[in-house]
Amino acid sequence: MASDHIPSRRRGHLVAALAAALALGGTALAEAPAASAAGGRPQGHDVSSHQKTVDFRRAKARGATFVYVKATESHTYRNPYFGRQYTDSREAGLIRGAYHFALPDRSPGRTQARHFVRNGGGWTADGRTLPPALDIEYNPYDKKRKCYGLSGTAMTGWIRSFSDEVKRLTGRRPVIYTTTHWWNTCTGGSRAFAADHALWIARYDASAPGELPAGWSAWTFWQYDNAGSLPGDQNLFNGSPDRLRRFARGA
Repeated sequence: MASDHIPSRRRGHLVAALAAALALGGTALAEAPAASAAGGRPQGHDVSSHQKTVDFRRAKARGATFVYVKATESHTYRNPYFGRQYTDSREAGLIRGAYHFALPDRSPGRTQARHFVRNGGGWTADGRTLPPALDIEYNPYDKKRKCYGLSGTAMTGWIRSFSDEVKRLTGRRPVIYTTTHWWNTCTGGSRAFAADHALWIARYDASAPGELPAGWSAWTFWQYDNAGSLPGDQNLFNGSPDRLRRFARGA
């Protein structure tokens, strides 16, 4: 996922996939990782202001079961399309949730958590609302400060502060979206969250999520591409449709 304030990242794997597709006579390979690993797992996607108005009914017809919608970033920004995207996805019959794009150098975790929950990051145990999610990854605004200038200990403290406030306000721990490399680099390989936080792992160009961040032995969501048959990024849930509904309820 990317910040709403900068252009969508262009990734080399798209070029490689296109070249491979052409070599195979035009066979589309963008869906290959999911097709080989899905095994009946629910498919979903995530969207932000980059997608603007989204046809969620069409997405559902193409196989979407769930969606995460970006609500906020830092402690001031709110996705201007969030209300419509969040409402339309529910009306289309998708299980949907909200996520927050973290900028740990801008304000404390508790402050960003409050902004998130006030602007769409809530949760209800209705079986149709996914728990809030924290998107934490390399700094998109300053490549020289990839970890936002925080030590591993300070970063772990920031995430804990965010998580504790979300739990206090909503009753659920947030899902953590990250990459293995970011997590092990920027938290110093912290194992403090694996026991009570679901993992949303991002890994492209692969038929499986691969090595997980320190502490986690299983993933809950896998973002396997940033383009495909569904609007926005492409995701899988690690379980059955019934398990997804139970996860949404908080079981």
